[in-house]
Amino acid sequence: MTPERFAELLAACYKANEERLSQDYQRSLSFQDGMFDRWERARRLGFGERTSIYNSAAVFGDVRVGTDSWIGPNTLLDGSGGGLSIGSFCSISSGVHIYTHDTVLWALSGGALGRAEGPVSIGDCVYVGSQSIIAAGVKIGSRCVIGANSFVNDDVADGTVVGGSPARKLGTVVGESAAVRIVFDSAK
Repeated sequence: MTPERFAELLAACYKANEERLSQDYQRSLSFQDGMFDRWERARRLGFGERTSIYNSAAVFGDVRVGTDSWIGPNTLLDGSGGGLSIGSFCSISSGVHIYTHDTVLWALSGGALGRAEGPVSIGDCVYVGSQSIIAAGVKIGSRCVIGANSFVNDDVADGTVVGGSPARKLGTVVGESAAVRIVFDSAK
């Protein structure tokens, strides 16, 4: 098969799949996210049942994810600096970066210092908003909300809502199951 014929067949396959996604789900995805099964990729990575991860997500090192979690497109899950653990029923939104290492002091010292490392853990029932960054060594409890565009460089206790850069406490998650709600702190 010629490269031209292969490209033609690939384009036809993508077009047919895009039409199906549009009809069934009213969406159009990039080639890699539209053509490959998110749940199958999660199974291959050893993630929990019913978890999905977009093909555009990058995964490095020791990354473990529980059941019923969603890892969005264009995310970065770095478990290379001590392991990354994400619980069950978590939603890791588009563009989130989670790091278990950084090279800040290595760069500033001209290589005299090594990279900093620390495991990251995220409990169950956590929502991490789009474009957020979670730094090495951070522990996020269960039933937490991380607001979009946040930089989380400190631990987050169970049931806490944080946001900002650096992230600070904005409220609390109260109730359980269908009675869950977010209570924001009063303005001071």
